[in-house]
Amino acid sequence: MPRLLATVALAVALASPISAAEPLRVRIDAAIDAKAKAERVALAPPADDGELLRRAYLDFAGTLPPVDVTKQFLADTTADKRTRLIDSLLDGPAYVTRMADLFHVALMERLGESPEWSKYLRESFAKNKPYDQMVREMLRADAKDAASAGAAFWLSKRLENYGQNPVDYSALTRDAGRLFLGKDLRCCECHDHLFIDDYKQQHFQGLHTFFKNVYLVNAAKLLVAEKVTAEKTPFASVFTKVPMTTGPGLPGLMMIDIPVFPKGMEFAVPPDRKANEPGVPKFSTRAALAEQLPTAKNPDFARNAVNRLWFAVMGRGLVHPLDLHHGRNPASHPELLALLADEFVAHKFDVKWLLRELALTKTYQRTSLVPVGIDAPDARFFAVALEKRLSAEQLLNAMLTATGTDPKAADALRPKFVKAFANQAREPEDEVTPSLKGALFVLHDAAVLDLVAAKPGNLVERAAKLSDDDAATELYLAVLTRTPSAEERAAVAKVLAKHPARRPEAAGRVAWALLASMEFGVNH
Repeated sequence: MPRLLATVALAVALASPISAAEPLRVRIDAAIDAKAKAERVALAPPADDGELLRRAYLDFAGTLPPVDVTKQFLADTTADKRTRLIDSLLDGPAYVTRMADLFHVALMERLGESPEWSKYLRESFAKNKPYDQMVREMLRADAKDAASAGAAFWLSKRLENYGQNPVDYSALTRDAGRLFLGKDLRCCECHDHLFIDDYKQQHFQGLHTFFKNVYLVNAAKLLVAEKVTAEKTPFASVFTKVPMTTGPGLPGLMMIDIPVFPKGMEFAVPPDRKANEPGVPKFSTRAALAEQLPTAKNPDFARNAVNRLWFAVMGRGLVHPLDLHHGRNPASHPELLALLADEFVAHKFDVKWLLRELALTKTYQRTSLVPVGIDAPDARFFAVALEKRLSAEQLLNAMLTATGTDPKAADALRPKFVKAFANQAREPEDEVTPSLKGALFVLHDAAVLDLVAAKPGNLVERAAKLSDDDAATELYLAVLTRTPSAEERAAVAKVLAKHPARRPEAAGRVAWALLASMEFGVNH
């Protein structure tokens, strides 16, 4: 009965009295608030200014606010300062780098790096390129198109083989289903899924047919080509042994007919062996997938896209895990997911627009602090802000900003941070997972320890010159974007007083302790 009441309340919230003319952010809050009310879940109050400032900077700039920005924001008493903050971050230069990092980790899952791919992502977000166009360019993988050549890395990297191992077309098929449709079809290669009724062998094989004749010509040049697809893919369940066939097809959409051409007439651009040109088939499954998958007519694509953007901002998907959209794992707020998908399509797959609407919600701006003695509410209700994992890139940038280190140091340090904090390839980075490897890195690595050594103009040098009380304030504002409590001030004063002759080193140890804290290590 409570679940039924929640569903009814949510449906009412998305209809009258909240008008469709209201901004999306208002309708989002109405949906979240209605379900929480129906489930008798108390909603957390708004985050304080420091908490929100830190959260928004990490989400949309990929780093912490500089300490002078923090001081100015905390002192600002204007009513619209939060809106101005969000707008300034979304329009700032760091937004482009942050989005490139975010989508690189989400779409490549640490499979590799490419300067052309990085450039493509940065240029796409600088132009606010529609997301459907970006995915279309990734799937088309035309490295000869100068405007989108770097997009080919998504496909070309997955077509590489290692040693004597064949190309892993099964993993490529799984990645396309997970990352672009929100469906993990890996258990459907040989039979219908044993536990998820919605996932069929036909779905896997239909998606696989788009890729089976695609191959890598030149990894360095991201050059991909394909053989002629002239017939359907045969398959049979290992259980029933019944022979079946499929052409290229996506779950829920019509199978694509494979055209038949006279022998010798299959290519629009014939192969040229002397010039080492592979040719272009008249019927390209790659082009067909690029035209059919990232469109408004494919509801799976839009739902998956907004669910992943919601996750990036709110810390959990409306459908979670992100790649398990199916009937037995419904969205926490089904009507809200549909609303987001519809609005995303209506706004031409505008990522920045959707991020702005999400950031301006009361839901996003709630505190993550749960009162002592009260259990945290179920994460599915979004009644309190959820802790979010910081990527290796965010951790590095945040440490450099906090310590007052030149951002140019990031290039040399990034490989170390990725090795210490990133997941293994194809492991989604969607959970807060502290590790011994990361802890030991922060504890012992010379590059990290060098960040908290006193140097001209950096945080430690500034703090060492201040009084104990002001030093504590400076350190906490720079590293944690908040002022210290009375107890914390006393602890800092005790450390500094213990080493009067080595005050810079003592201030550096305090800075290190704050950088090593869990409070610093997550976005909350």
